[in-house]
Amino acid sequence: MSRSVLVTGGNRGIGLAIARRLASGGDKVMITSRSGEDAEGLAVARCDVRDPASVDKAFAAAEAAHGPVEVLVANAGITRDQLLALMSEDDFAAVLDTNLAGAYRVAKRAVRPMMRLRRGRIIFISSVVGLLGSAGQANYAASKAGLVGMARSLARELGSRNITVNVVAPGFADTDMTAQLPPERKQAIVAGIPLQRTASADEVAGVVAFLAGPDAAYITGAVVPVDGGLGMGH
Repeated sequence: MSRSVLVTGGNRGIGLAIARRLASGGDKVMITSRSGEDAEGLAVARCDVRDPASVDKAFAAAEAAHGPVEVLVANAGITRDQLLALMSEDDFAAVLDTNLAGAYRVAKRAVRPMMRLRRGRIIFISSVVGLLGSAGQANYAASKAGLVGMARSLARELGSRNITVNVVAPGFADTDMTAQLPPERKQAIVAGIPLQRTASADEVAGVVAFLAGPDAAYITGAVVPVDGGLGMGH
């Protein structure tokens, strides 16, 4: 059955790969981006997850186009890396407001319609950094770790309504964000990955599609790493 899907931050990288994978499976997908830029073959809504009114407008657009959102993928995120001793209050707050509070805002907007439908899938895109830690990313790691606690709390709240809530924790993937790293930094990271390579965005998208699909109906409150073994044991 074709479902209404909303993917936040779906205009590039992992978010875009997720949106395309779900659309290829027959779902009706709308993506959000702060700029509202087009993505070929996908419906797009302008949305800033820091603003509840903007979130509500994006959901209203998805509902008008495709019906109540049955699958939410909370992917929108930013980085503002800096060592803690030099990190500003603004850089810490901005990352938490986008990555963690933004996920709260979109999940909160999604749950009431899902509860009425008595079905739904919520998938938070975290990071291996949220489990493993990373020097210079205390703000980002805190925001991504927070998604795990929120997801598991929601899994307990919503399970009786047949709504699952899970977390996907990608490792080092080929995206625009990682492309900005110096080559020597990339080499050092890959050297620490047991599989000795980066992930493709499509590999992450495949795991999200599984969690959104019928074979994952009995999985909730899970954290699924897609990191080549980088965060093993965390």
